[in-house]
Amino acid sequence: MPNSLGKADTADVERHGSGAFSDDGCAVEVYARLPVGDDARLIHELASPGDSILDLGAGVGRIADPLAALGHHVVAVDNSADMLAHVSGAEPVLSSIEALRLADTFDVVLLASHLVNTPDADLRHALLRTVAFHLAPHGRAFVEWHPPDWFDGLTPGQTYAGRIGSLETALEVTSAAFDRVSATVRYQADDLTWSQSFTAQRLSHDAVQSEFASVGLVLVGDSGMAPSWIVAQRTERLR
Repeated sequence: MPNSLGKADTADVERHGSGAFSDDGCAVEVYARLPVGDDARLIHELASPGDSILDLGAGVGRIADPLAALGHHVVAVDNSADMLAHVSGAEPVLSSIEALRLADTFDVVLLASHLVNTPDADLRHALLRTVAFHLAPHGRAFVEWHPPDWFDGLTPGQTYAGRIGSLETALEVTSAAFDRVSATVRYQADDLTWSQSFTAQRLSHDAVQSEFASVGLVLVGDSGMAPSWIVAQRTERLR
């Protein structure tokens, strides 16, 4: 099944289910039920001991808290107070990513949840500018994206079933043009169901290179993690 885990890739979302939702349509209860997974461990192995880490769009701390437990100083940024209420080990900061301007820079900056695939080009630029602004001169940024072949595997009208931890998932593709896909993802656990509609923009490797260069970042190859993660370094300090 194509990966359906991620925050909404557009502000134009529909959300259904119980409990609190973030502004971009993510169900807090869904994120609280997700397993930790391997991302935090792999980031820790690729980082240096004690590296400072900024997790942009941290949600409930699924990556941030395990990294803090592994000895990193982690700042977890999210625009949802309900999400951040679940963060226990990292330092929570309530802010949108695009508006964030902290005094510190970080050895590692994370932008997870496929946020870079937003169809809003201005928002995408603002997200990446925040990444670059907070990245130390020697630091590395890890960005999670939907690579082009993710879009190639989606057919309009098809539903792709799967499971993430205790959650059963179903990704229903409503439309898929060359440059973007619209879909609804549904999560079910016990007798509870949540759904969220989103649109994701296809970005080629050349387009990503160009987007990163526009904010003073340069891709430096694969992250050493899954293909859905890419790594960049800063080419100039932005202030």
